[in-house]
Amino acid sequence: MADKKTPDAYFKNADKWREELLALRKILVSTGLKEELKWGSPFYTLDGKHIVGLTAFKNFFCLWFPQGALLKDEKKLLINAQEGVTRAQRQWRMTGAKDIKPAVIKAYVKEAAALAREGKEIKPKRKGALVVPAELKTALASNKRASAAFEKLTPGKRREYADYIAEAKQAATKERRLKKILPMIAAGAGLNDKYKNC
Repeated sequence: MADKKTPDAYFKNADKWREELLALRKILVSTGLKEELKWGSPFYTLDGKHIVGLTAFKNFFCLWFPQGALLKDEKKLLINAQEGVTRAQRQWRMTGAKDIKPAVIKAYVKEAAALAREGKEIKPKRKGALVVPAELKTALASNKRASAAFEKLTPGKRREYADYIAEAKQAATKERRLKKILPMIAAGAGLNDKYKNC
């Protein structure tokens, strides 16, 4: 059985946007960057530095540049998908093959790689220590499977779950959210994994 944690498996298992994703893959591989799997999606790196990734969501597929805010973006193609949250990352969203422009993609990737070679980057703001809300701690303590799975999640996924519960204002909302997420945690899934087409 093939390893599900490879770029090949990602493309093979893509239910939606498969042809478009394969077209992007061909372009990105042609740049000479190393293809890897990071955060569940194909990523293209240069000497260990993250240059560009690609992924699919329900309504679009996209390239994402971890240091996209440094790009000139003369064609105004990049957006900040989480305004006020992400400082450097930018997405280039596409909804069909018509949006795939090989020459433009290569130019953006070339610029991103040049910036990485020069050591230019926007460093993320340091986040404080993860604070798991009392309600989530209690729920995990009573569910050994979910508790063990929670500890195996990436720090980012643990933080997403913690924030999801902490942001709820009312006890009833927290309770509903806990019922929703405990099976997801036990399955080893991230809170937002369902939005990815992988």
